[in-house]
Amino acid sequence: MIAMLPLLLEEQHGGGFNPLELSHIGNYLWTLLIFVLALPVIWKFVMGPVTKSMFERDSRAERAIEAAQKASADAERAKLEVEAKLAEARGEAQRIVAESRARAETVAKQVEAASREDAGKLLEQAKREIGVEREKALAAIRSEVVELSLSAASAVLKRNVGSEDDRRLVGDMMVKLKAGAKR
Repeated sequence: MIAMLPLLLEEQHGGGFNPLELSHIGNYLWTLLIFVLALPVIWKFVMGPVTKSMFERDSRAERAIEAAQKASADAERAKLEVEAKLAEARGEAQRIVAESRARAETVAKQVEAASREDAGKLLEQAKREIGVEREKALAAIRSEVVELSLSAASAVLKRNVGSEDDRRLVGDMMVKLKAGAKR
């Protein structure tokens, strides 16, 4: 500014407008008057819309921030809900697996019990069949023994031993012998 001072002084002598020159107070007054008169117009048409648009921008920014915070809270809430449902689903899956295992063990025990029962029935049936076959075999052996005994007695006595009465007599003896052997 000091470097410009000689230029300003030169202009003062040569003419032209010098705002620093105090002798031209009128120029200051006119400038001030024009500024004061133009200020409401500038405020209304320039500063007002600029200020209004800045307030609107701030308002939009605040709404955007609030919306972002709300969206973040909603996302956090949804995340917690999903985690809770996932934990619930895991628990349900574990419960189902435990129930399935319990049912499988029950079925296995039932199958084992049924198998043992069937095996017991088969064993009893086999014992009965063996008993029946044993009795048949013993009856066949008795019959053969009776025949052999009669043949032997007939050979020893040199007579015909084979009548029904003789057979009944030998059979009764066999029954008595059998009853005595069981005691």
